Amino acid sequence: MLALVLLAVALLLGLMLVPLGLPGLWIMLGATFAYWVAVPAGGIGAITVVIVAAMVIAAEVVEFAVAGRYARQYGGSRRASWGAILGGMVGAVVGVPLPVVGSVVGAFAGAFAGALVAEYTVPRARRGEPLVVAKGALIGRAVAAALKVGFGVAIAVWVAAAVALP
Repeated sequence: MLALVLLAVALLLGLMLVPLGLPGLWIMLGATFAYWVAVPAGGIGAITVVIVAAMVIAAEVVEFAVAGRYARQYGGSRRASWGAILGGMVGAVVGVPLPVVGSVVGAFAGAFAGALVAEYTVPRARRGEPLVVAKGALIGRAVAAALKVGFGVAIAVWVAAAVALP
């Protein structure tokens, strides 16, 4: 019973951390794995752990790819797309020291700045409007954050169903 309560708390905590740009999905995966090891007959099997791990990895890939895709949709070059991806990663890391929202603000600002700087390095004849491209990267980062929360909800539901339906 205690293990089940700890699993539920870890899943909810992880889900609350996702919108803050913190590693909530990884906490959810760790809690799922720990419950599987601690309670072998608890309903969570190796297949559930593998599926949750695949969902976490997919969410991480989607998170960074979407910002770049939006930069391209707003007229940006490939360079702007990569600038948005790399800028978002760097911004998330740089923002960590600012409590609670630092990594979120950093990721958004990094995606914007990365796309903007990268688009300015493209020869004028082949580049889009840098501010529009950067705005697209920022919108993409917001969409990516929402998608990652959706992955978190799906993971929580999957694990809860695995425990409830042994």
